[in-house]
Amino acid sequence: MLKKPIRALALSILLPVFAVAPAMAESIDTTPAKILFSDVKTPIPLEARAIGSYAKGCLAGAVALPVNGKDWQAMRLSRNRNWGTPELIAFTEKLAHDAKRQDGWPGLLVGDMGQPRGGPALTGHASHQIGLDVDLWLTPMPNRLLSRDEREKMSATSMVNEKARVIDRSVWTQGQVKLIRRAALDPRVARIFVNAAIKKALCEDTRGDRGWLNKVRPWWGHTYHFHVRLDCPPGMASCVPQKAPPPGDGCGPELDAWLQPPKPPKTPTKPTKPAVKPRPMLLADLPAACRQVLIGAPPGMTPEPAAVPMAYDAAPPADIENPADAPVTGTLH
Repeated sequence: MLKKPIRALALSILLPVFAVAPAMAESIDTTPAKILFSDVKTPIPLEARAIGSYAKGCLAGAVALPVNGKDWQAMRLSRNRNWGTPELIAFTEKLAHDAKRQDGWPGLLVGDMGQPRGGPALTGHASHQIGLDVDLWLTPMPNRLLSRDEREKMSATSMVNEKARVIDRSVWTQGQVKLIRRAALDPRVARIFVNAAIKKALCEDTRGDRGWLNKVRPWWGHTYHFHVRLDCPPGMASCVPQKAPPPGDGCGPELDAWLQPPKPPKTPTKPTKPAVKPRPMLLADLPAACRQVLIGAPPGMTPEPAAVPMAYDAAPPADIENPADAPVTGTLH
């Protein structure tokens, strides 16, 4: 792993360094991509492009969501993850505006979006790599401007009694139902990830049109926030789309499977080999255009589209709809 001063130097003046020190280029290729991308603090000024897939890609021409808006406030500012495609920024601002004026939601507390150049994050996510994912708190925004310290330390409210695997009706209201529904009805949205208990509550609380529930998928964690994923923008060939969710509202047996208590571990009949730790994702594992995004490109150069769809790695893919199909991995998604 590169030492901090070397990393900072490498990532601020990479191209000149490569010209005089080929060994530095080798270190870039052997350093985990999550370290390289998390160390870059600014976007690259190229045409806005989501490059690759949601869990294996990067972001050119990122735009920052302003940390303060009339209808939202960005949280956990020290992470520098309030970046996304222009489409994601526009979606977030419109949702905040419409939810407040049409549904009476006090305002959005916006969690993680993506890093300035996308890519794997040092902590917290397997996805959020191409500027099309955003975490939105289920806690209503206070009627005041939060301090920077509050944005770092304020706790979100869990909507779920995790021991019982049911919604907590003391905090869950029609406000959260309307907010998630409004997000799901936006045609740009591909999926919304929520805890299975929240999905169950939405199934129970929805009357009339249920079509929007198709986009709302159960996933591990997600008791404090919901995760919105946009489709690849039209005409953006560099972006690898996710397949559509299965038909139906997702409120049947497939949801019940998520709410079953975990099975007790089987007693091993013979010694087992220790699990092999997955190799960290490297720059070479990402689409080729991500090297340009990371180290810089000549003025006017546009990242090339990914040639083939990129497969998900180590973490379970986010298009798994049945928990029996993948092991529990905590809150990474």
